[in-house]
Amino acid sequence: MVKIFGIELAPLHIPMERRLQTLAVQQWTLSFLFLGFGCLIVMIYLLFTSYYWIPLIYLVYYVYDRKKSARGGRRCQWIREWAVWKYFQQYFPITLIKTADLVPNKNYIMGFHPHGILSVSAFCHFATEGSGWSKIFPGLTPYLLVLPGHFQFPVYRDYFMAGGAVEASSESMKFLLTKHGTGNALGLVVGGALEALEAFPGRFNLKLANKKGFIKMALRTGACLVPMFSFGEHELFVQAENPEGSRLRNIQNWLTKYTGFSPPVFHGRGMLNYTFGLVPYRIPVYTVVGAAIEVQKDEHPSKEKIDDLHQTYLKELEKLFEAHKTKYGVPKDKHLHFIE
Repeated sequence: MVKIFGIELAPLHIPMERRLQTLAVQQWTLSFLFLGFGCLIVMIYLLFTSYYWIPLIYLVYYVYDRKKSARGGRRCQWIREWAVWKYFQQYFPITLIKTADLVPNKNYIMGFHPHGILSVSAFCHFATEGSGWSKIFPGLTPYLLVLPGHFQFPVYRDYFMAGGAVEASSESMKFLLTKHGTGNALGLVVGGALEALEAFPGRFNLKLANKKGFIKMALRTGACLVPMFSFGEHELFVQAENPEGSRLRNIQNWLTKYTGFSPPVFHGRGMLNYTFGLVPYRIPVYTVVGAAIEVQKDEHPSKEKIDDLHQTYLKELEKLFEAHKTKYGVPKDKHLHFIE
């Protein structure tokens, strides 16, 4: 391998299959980070051209359609099955591992952990067919729950919904769990945006100590809870150190509070180098899906009931992690830490 100015360049002679895998991941990263703002800028630009009618028509459509992201979205199986998502999955590769059957006559809130920098494997499992969700869990329709802000961007919102993304809001979850039949699997990255700031290799800090909204939703709707843990998610990028109390962490916390998006300072590799860029590192990711926790419906659960189910969920998640960690490269002395 050749190094220039400290940057390790990728060899010229790499199989086309691997090139296509890297390209598939790069397009996703750029889309996730920049496509929304790019679409918004294009629409604003068009307002000042002879094509001003395009954003005006879209605005009318958006006003009519704005609630769709909280009403089950508008998935398109053809887009979910694009070949690019198979290349995306094979790049790492990302593997979905079932430990128990989930029956399609129930609804599920799938608690996904950890958040990681960009929740790469959550996207692969819930918003594409790259990891083969429909074959592994036949009869279950996956939904990726994301921040409502994603659906404020023109065109991008439609593209994101086509993969199976919907709002991570109580309105959206309640609709899918009570008014959309059964067989719905809601992929919720429970730790939220702030947990991205805890994404470091070898550390397993999950912001779950006070996360009980999804527990309350499960009780009110009778949806089963299913813990998931994605081994390798924290190794996909390198994040700048940001200990609590540091200037960087204070700025990140402030921005997350007022924008809803966490701003981790991170890097991966590049398309043509292994040192710096926005492409995740080529590291295997194994997402283990636990057994369902049965929940008795209670539309007005008491605080004690919510706390008890929350503790049950944390214990089942911890049990899942401990049972599988050594298979996927986590030392025996590493454990989950539930933080506020």
